[in-house]
Amino acid sequence: MLRIILFLVIIALAAAGAAWVAEQPGEVVLSWNAWRAEMRLPVFILGLAGAIVAIGLVWAIIAALWRAPGRMKHGRAARRSGRAQRAITQGLLAVGHGDAAAARSHATAARRHAPHDPLALLLQAQSAQLEGDRDGARRAFLAMAGRDDTKSLGMRGLYIEAQRANDPQAALAIAEEALRLQPNAAWASQAVLGFRCARADWTGALEILETNLSSGLVDKKAFRRQRAVLLTARALDVEDSDESLSRDSALEANKLAPTLVPAAVLAAKCLAGTHQVRRAMKVLEAAWQAGPHPDLAEAYAHLKPGDPPATRLARIENLIGKKPVDFESALALARAGIDAGEFAKARRALEPFLDNPTQRVAMLMAEIEHGERGDTAKARAWTLRAIRALPDPVWTADGYVSDHWRPVSPVTGRLDAFQWQVPLAALPAKKTVVIEDNPFHDALIASSGPEALPAAKADEAVMVTIEPVTEAAVVTPKQAEVAAAEPEIAADKPKGASDTGKDSGKESGKGASATQAGPDTVIPMPSTPLFHRRPAPATAPVIPIVRAPDDPGVDEEAAPEEDFNERSTAPGGQSGSWRGYHPPR
Repeated sequence: MLRIILFLVIIALAAAGAAWVAEQPGEVVLSWNAWRAEMRLPVFILGLAGAIVAIGLVWAIIAALWRAPGRMKHGRAARRSGRAQRAITQGLLAVGHGDAAAARSHATAARRHAPHDPLALLLQAQSAQLEGDRDGARRAFLAMAGRDDTKSLGMRGLYIEAQRANDPQAALAIAEEALRLQPNAAWASQAVLGFRCARADWTGALEILETNLSSGLVDKKAFRRQRAVLLTARALDVEDSDESLSRDSALEANKLAPTLVPAAVLAAKCLAGTHQVRRAMKVLEAAWQAGPHPDLAEAYAHLKPGDPPATRLARIENLIGKKPVDFESALALARAGIDAGEFAKARRALEPFLDNPTQRVAMLMAEIEHGERGDTAKARAWTLRAIRALPDPVWTADGYVSDHWRPVSPVTGRLDAFQWQVPLAALPAKKTVVIEDNPFHDALIASSGPEALPAAKADEAVMVTIEPVTEAAVVTPKQAEVAAAEPEIAADKPKGASDTGKDSGKESGKGASATQAGPDTVIPMPSTPLFHRRPAPATAPVIPIVRAPDDPGVDEEAAPEEDFNERSTAPGGQSGSWRGYHPPR
């Protein structure tokens, strides 16, 4: 609307100007030698305007003809650029959904239309990577590394190709060169840091960390944590060769990250070595309050070498008083109680976790049963139960499980990746195969005292039988193997061995019919096993069972008492898991 009004106003002004010029009197005379021209003023003005317009048109035509070649050139370049951009767009989309043939076709078109376009070079490199053409990808990244605007991208691509070619030396050289040219390159900094950590060059890794802080790649909180991890790694590395550097590194690491378990343990050990036991106790207590850990309890109990077990038990009781209601507190108290001979106290500490025990709880209970009552059968039952018990937390990172703490993940090279937790592989899935508990072992563990099974004489064979019922239960793989092996054992017995009486013959017939079934046959099992003592017959027994069917068959008489008092040789990081108890061999 405004344009129409403006156009009408201009037309009105032009008409008014023309009417004013037409009303003006006067003549214009042009004289040049013998030539003379006379005209009225309005005619002269209109002629002058027409001449100006004609001159403008002629100039425009001449300029257009002069610029035509350049415009044609620019037009062709624009069309080529448009085709190149469309090819690059379609090529990157093809790379995104994994179409190697389409990506290669579009990369060829983009290189033909725009050979110097950075995105065309990138598409060429990515299409080559998608096809597995390492040489082609390397050439494209080299071309990008030779340009100022794509140098960092090209060097990163060369670094990735060197890693894929399993050439760590070339990868390290490329990363160091990229870090020198661009100190704020995060990928180069992380790569160099990872390589130095892999070579145990902790001092060089600390220098890279300082550079990252000055470049703004890490914040202050992350810097303190990562520096503490690197200092702890250096302290552990030089613990035997340079005690002074190890002590200084451990103390600084504990100051930067008081909750870092290995730093707290090593700092407490260094302080205790210089007779600063009270300060070492405070270090461990602070770390324990932040997160209980078996290594902290172990170090706290042995701050003073040579202390009797009772003193260590009192010290542990003081530690768990800081955080009494905790799983690790109960296990630490049980461990110290077993060492001190306070089996009742150790049993009370583990009672809240016996309904659903972990492996460490089961092993500690096995040691308690053997040490307090000398009940080898119950100890063996708890040991077997530990096999199918819940897993305990371990040091794990990126799916990798380690028996001790490590500063860097061996899978991804990530710093401070190890966490004390249950590994993902051990977590229960939605669909799991449930293995039924062995009724014999469950009844044996649940028995309150030795009177549940009367003691047998040394020369008396005991048969433990399970009353058959009509209910069917799932058979464990171990029970199926034993059931399948019974006919072969019975075949080697004398013919008269089975004639022990009318009742026993019936039961033997029932057992034989059950064992002759295939491995997939469901064998009836009782809901509550009934144990009976039967005297050994005068003739050879049918199959004298003196232990559970799925028992590994440990000879009780050959098992020395000292086996249960050995200390585990596991690394220090895992001393709380299986320490102090070994099943008889």
